[in-house]
Amino acid sequence: MDGLEISEIQLSDLERTARIDAEFYKKENLAIAALIKKAEFCPVTDYFTISDGNHMSISEEFQTEGVPYYRGQDIYNTFIEEASPVCIDEDTFSHPHMIRSHLRAGDVLMSIVGAIVGNSAIVSSDAAATCSCKLAIIRPKNNGVLPEYLLIYIKTKYGQNQIQKFKRGAAQTGFLLEDFDQICLPQISPHLQYEIRRVVNRSREAIVCANQKCKQAENIVLSAVGYHDIEDGPLTASVRSLKSSFLSSGRLDAEFYQAKYDEYLKLIQRYKGGYSYVGTEFDQVLKMCDRTHSDYPYVEIGDVNVHSGIATYNVISTELLPANAKIMTKRGDILVSTVRPNRGAVAILDSDSLLVSGAFTVIRQKGHYKKETLQTLLRTKLYRDWLLRYNVGTSYPVIKDEDVLGMPIPLFELKIHDDIEAKMQESFSLRRKSKELLEYAKQAVEMVIEHGEEAALEWLHDKV
Repeated sequence: MDGLEISEIQLSDLERTARIDAEFYKKENLAIAALIKKAEFCPVTDYFTISDGNHMSISEEFQTEGVPYYRGQDIYNTFIEEASPVCIDEDTFSHPHMIRSHLRAGDVLMSIVGAIVGNSAIVSSDAAATCSCKLAIIRPKNNGVLPEYLLIYIKTKYGQNQIQKFKRGAAQTGFLLEDFDQICLPQISPHLQYEIRRVVNRSREAIVCANQKCKQAENIVLSAVGYHDIEDGPLTASVRSLKSSFLSSGRLDAEFYQAKYDEYLKLIQRYKGGYSYVGTEFDQVLKMCDRTHSDYPYVEIGDVNVHSGIATYNVISTELLPANAKIMTKRGDILVSTVRPNRGAVAILDSDSLLVSGAFTVIRQKGHYKKETLQTLLRTKLYRDWLLRYNVGTSYPVIKDEDVLGMPIPLFELKIHDDIEAKMQESFSLRRKSKELLEYAKQAVEMVIEHGEEAALEWLHDKV
């Protein structure tokens, strides 16, 4: 019996759904349940109403702008507005069947289907937004428990243990809405709850400031090239000879020859410092993965946050890697999404030896042209719109590596490079601070369960 563990449970002690699977009664699960119940606790449903998002099929209504429609893959950000969701139009949002899934400020969202069951986020704004049925909408009844406390509790090891324990299913796991009444929420004082809210709000403020730094960096480059002087005008016809169109570009679609793209090119060509090309100033990374390891930290398109320009990763066993997991990278490499490039999914990697999707053009700094400047440039409205010129396809439009490498870029003076680098470093620092604050809040809630509220408050005040 070496290495095995046994738990003996009375039939009368089975929980409401009469679970008898051995995993449910692991010693760790039983120990955590006993620890939580030593304190005062109540079911989550005493203080929150539970529902889920939209069940209608509306994928044909998805668009790049409009009302945010959050799905399971958007729940990696603590503040849901930081996600990069698909959108729907106002008519679809206002459909009677959609009203039940409209979101409000203070709603806590939790993923309830798939590989990321238990991820949580909070809605910070009353701006129009909705979500799919892959997310639970946990709405406060305003009778004694703040949503920020629940948000952080879900992220603790105690909240996660309960959620993962109550998951069901084999091929596709899920957490049923009816099981929320079995999640025990420890009772803490209003004072500590408001302290948790204060820390969460400070984390949110750091994110807002980080976004402002990114926007300031973008404004530096746009002002330098004079983009603000270009105004949208009426659509005009563009007449091209066969030699200057199809025979040189291979393209016959009208979109490719819009007059605004000529204006963008002239803007960069007129830059006082001259111009070059992405492929001239940076090397393309083409190192293929040999798949000789048991698992790899893997970055796919959805792992790039278009607000922050930061890429996260998941460690995936080699046999489960998608066929498109191809390119090996190192710290400092730039990922440029070739899928929906107008979203601005451009990231600088902060880790070594990451495997990334073939849906990225991967480039590496080789000279004085700083990677932060290129990232900022490709995330501006100017370049996001310009890259649309090279889209190929309809339902899944993409661009090619050579189109990214062939983009003209202005040769900025050193001061502009330095200013942009400083702004981006400030942004990254603020994001690290935001993450640190959330971690402090989580540790404080865990400390309440383990050592009591007085110790948790003292520790939190010392940290924040």
